[in-house]
Amino acid sequence: MKKLWQGRFTGFTNTEVEKFLSSIHVDNRLFEEDIEGSLAHVESLAAAGLLTTGEGKKISEGLLKIKAELKKGYLTFEPADEDIHMYVEKRLIKDIGSDGGKLHTGRSRNDQVALDMHLYMKKEIMILDELLFNLQTEIIRITEDNLGIIMPGYTHMQRAQPVQFSHHILAYFWMFKRDRDRLQAVQQRTDILPLGAGALAGSGFELDRELMAKRLNFTGLYENSMDAVSDRDYLLEFLSFASICIMHLSRLAEEIILWNSAEFGFIELDDAFTTGSSIMPQKKNPDVAELVRGKTGRVYGNLLSLLTTMKGLPLAYNKDMQEDKEAVFDTIDTLKPGLILFKEMLATAVIDQGNTEKAVKDEFSLATDIADYLVDNKLPFRDAHRIAGKMVKYCLEEGKCFSELTQKELTEFHDTLKLETIIRIIDPFNSVERRKIRGGTATLAIEKQLEYAQRQLRQPVTKIMGKM
Repeated sequence: MKKLWQGRFTGFTNTEVEKFLSSIHVDNRLFEEDIEGSLAHVESLAAAGLLTTGEGKKISEGLLKIKAELKKGYLTFEPADEDIHMYVEKRLIKDIGSDGGKLHTGRSRNDQVALDMHLYMKKEIMILDELLFNLQTEIIRITEDNLGIIMPGYTHMQRAQPVQFSHHILAYFWMFKRDRDRLQAVQQRTDILPLGAGALAGSGFELDRELMAKRLNFTGLYENSMDAVSDRDYLLEFLSFASICIMHLSRLAEEIILWNSAEFGFIELDDAFTTGSSIMPQKKNPDVAELVRGKTGRVYGNLLSLLTTMKGLPLAYNKDMQEDKEAVFDTIDTLKPGLILFKEMLATAVIDQGNTEKAVKDEFSLATDIADYLVDNKLPFRDAHRIAGKMVKYCLEEGKCFSELTQKELTEFHDTLKLETIIRIIDPFNSVERRKIRGGTATLAIEKQLEYAQRQLRQPVTKIMGKM
């Protein structure tokens, strides 16, 4: 097939080379952005006197017709089409004749593909921000609905101290807030117009880049044409955001998997988000959580892949950069359903308060409270810590709990220890409610944390500006 760029060539591209170089099977999803950018470019060409009014109208109408046909799935792609940019231009020339060949005036595929990716990412970032907002909102609802439910808190996967379930789940609200902060920063560095940079040196025509930026809703533009066509930092930042975000999802997935197990029994997942076993009838597997956990490495790999692609590239554009799209598209396609499903999975999960509270009856998790009591009685903390530790050791050796110690035994550890005081101290509800410090697990502290979280929960851009 003859190429639009074939003027200096006498032969044709090898068929296997065509297949190897082609990216249309990946970048065809950019057709709307490609046509959107081309329509703005047509306006700029007309404003610069490089197209007549009639030519501009003819090209624009041709582009809109192609867009409509692509949206309806009427058109198909072949490796010889190279990429979506060349496909649209070839189709335009076929539909409207030689005037279609004027579309590429003052433009290169280098700034064209850069523009397409900026436009695409601006929209996808807003969608992801809304999905994170929805997940944060669900976490707030769960927190409010389950205030007062006590569960063990863990360090090193060992029972540590009692906490409220609401306090535990709210920790993920703040993780996802930081994810949204990172995503907002990516959006700022995505919202820059590369069009007008040409292949690398800037367009040879007096095109109004500020007009193009306004037409395409960009708040800024690249000040250096070589930087414009070779910058993939915003994509690397996006993949970094996505890697951290799915890491947070994976941590939550691990908690859900553990809590849903018979060994913990803290939550019951809805049937809609679990699967059965092909051989064991009793099984109810948390496959959604497990698969998100499994796909985390895939997103990490995409970040490392693009970092590796970019690490040795001289300015300006290099064909290596074609590899950016697959990594980014795959990451978006992995992260979006994860965020959607986690929100729904959490919304339908049921907390087993009986099991969570049974688990905090482990009195040794209240050893810190005994040490704190001794500190209140003027002992240095290290002495108090040592005494509480000896009490745990003694109880383990004697097969007793703190509440089963006699007054005589308690006095041997320290004369300020009283049995009635110990009974009060090792009540997990009392332990939780003592932690009223800002950021603590007491009900009052959680209520204040919730108020702060609701103030921090900014609306997604899609709700402020309307759907794109």
